[in-house]
Amino acid sequence: MKHSKILFFSVLALGIFGLMMIYSASSIWADFKFQDSFHYVKYQGVFFLLGVILMILFSKIPVSFYLKHVNLILFLSILLLILVLIPGIGSVRNGSRSWFGIGSLGIQPSEAAKISLLLFTSKYLSSNGEYLSRFWKGLVPILAITLLIFGLIMLQPDLGTGFILLCSIVSLLFIAGASMRFFIGGGVVGVLGIIFLIVIAPYRMKRITSFLDPWKDELGTGFQIIQSLYAIGPGGLLGTGYLHSIQKQFYLPEPQTDFIFSIITEEFGVFGAIVVASLFGLLFYAGIQISLRAKDSFSKYLSFGILFQLLFQTLLNLMVVVGMIPVTGVTLPFLSYGGSSLLVSMASIGIVLNISKNE
Repeated sequence: MKHSKILFFSVLALGIFGLMMIYSASSIWADFKFQDSFHYVKYQGVFFLLGVILMILFSKIPVSFYLKHVNLILFLSILLLILVLIPGIGSVRNGSRSWFGIGSLGIQPSEAAKISLLLFTSKYLSSNGEYLSRFWKGLVPILAITLLIFGLIMLQPDLGTGFILLCSIVSLLFIAGASMRFFIGGGVVGVLGIIFLIVIAPYRMKRITSFLDPWKDELGTGFQIIQSLYAIGPGGLLGTGYLHSIQKQFYLPEPQTDFIFSIITEEFGVFGAIVVASLFGLLFYAGIQISLRAKDSFSKYLSFGILFQLLFQTLLNLMVVVGMIPVTGVTLPFLSYGGSSLLVSMASIGIVLNISKNE
C-alpha cells in the first residue's frame, strides 16, 4: 500500500475512534449539562466531516500555492493572534483569551498560526540554507518571527501550544543543519525562559509541584492527574468495556478533551493503548517516508514540520495523562474533542498528502 493511503486511512481510523470515545467520555456530562448525551459527539462529528473535506481539498492544492502566498498567510495569522487578545473580540475560556467565540463554538487562531509559521520557516530554510551557520544572517530572522508568534500565544496564555510551536521550529533547524552552538545556547536560554515564565505566573509553579506530588493538593492542582491515574490503573489488559468507565462519571474533569486517553485505557486497557499507539505509529511512519521522498526542499521541510508538530503534541498529551509532566492543556490529535485542532490537523495532513503526489 502506498504511504499516502496508509496516512489517509490512519487519520480516518483515529478520527472515527475519536468520535466513539468522545461519546463514551462525554455522554453523562452532556446529558447532565445539556440534556443531550450526544451534544459533544454531534459537534465533533460535524467538525470531523468538515475535516475530511478539508483534508481532501488541501490534498488537491499544489505546494507552489503556499510558496507563493506564504507571507500573506503568516501576516493574517499574526493579525488574528493580535485580535484575539482584544477584550470584546477574543473570548476567555479556562483562563485563556485564545478563542474567537461564534455562538457556542470557538475557533483558536493559534492552531492556524502553527501551520503558517511552518510554511514561512520551510520557505526560509529552502531559500537561505547556506546561511544557517551564521547566527545573525541565518538564524535571527526566523527566530524573530518565531518568538513574535510565541510571545503572542503566551499573552493568551497558552504554554502548551507555544511549546509545541518552538519544538517543531527547532527540529526543522536541526535537520536543516544549523550549528550545534545554536542548540546549546538555545537550550540555556530556554531553561532561563521557562524559569522566568514560572516566576511571573505562580499557577505554573503550583502545576509543577502538583506534578511532583499530586497528593499534596489532591482536591486542587493535583486533582486531574490523580483522577487520570485512577482511570488508567483499573484498565488492566482489556479494560472495563466500552461505555463502562467510572472516572467519566463526574470524577475526571472534561474527560472528552485533554484526558481522553485516560478513558480509552480504562475502557480498553493495554490493548486499546496499543491500538492507538499503532495507528499513530503508522501515521508517523507513512508521513516520514513521504517527507524523505519529497522532490524539493520546501516540500521536505514542510512535511517534516507538520509531522514534528503532530508528534510533539501527541507525546506531550500522553506524558501529561500518565503523570510524567505537568498539565499543559494540550489535546490528543484526532481523538480529543475540539474543532479547531481537528480541522487544522486534518488540513495539514492534506498538505502532506499533496506532497506525496510528487515523491
